[in-house]
Amino acid sequence: MSTETTQLENAALLRGSCHCGSVTFEVHTALVPATRCNCSLCRRKGALMTPAFAAAELKILSGEESLTLYQFNTRTAKHYFCKHCGIYPFHQTRTDPRMWRANIGCLEGIDPYTLEAGVANGASSSVVEDA
Repeated sequence: MSTETTQLENAALLRGSCHCGSVTFEVHTALVPATRCNCSLCRRKGALMTPAFAAAELKILSGEESLTLYQFNTRTAKHYFCKHCGIYPFHQTRTDPRMWRANIGCLEGIDPYTLEAGVANGASSSVVEDA
């Protein structure tokens, strides 16, 4: 069985929000394999991310106007943050812009400290040093 098939079988509809509650969302995704990334942005934000999921699996319930976009390096990935509290709830990936990941720490009822995580080598995809 492929990893993608296993992830789809383990997917659940989860609700999430930023810290201040301005941005709320639902996402249909698995939690494992959870991932961290070693690119310069992810190293600094330290978030634990869900496996990648299709854009259609993410629904912003409220606060879309509270989101601000940050892009760097190749400007392919789209990292969204709440402009009020600064929390990163989700992003569009650089490796496949059709795919997204959510910040597991923003998901209701999930303790990110109970999950093991791999590390994606995002730093090797950079076109500028230390990105």
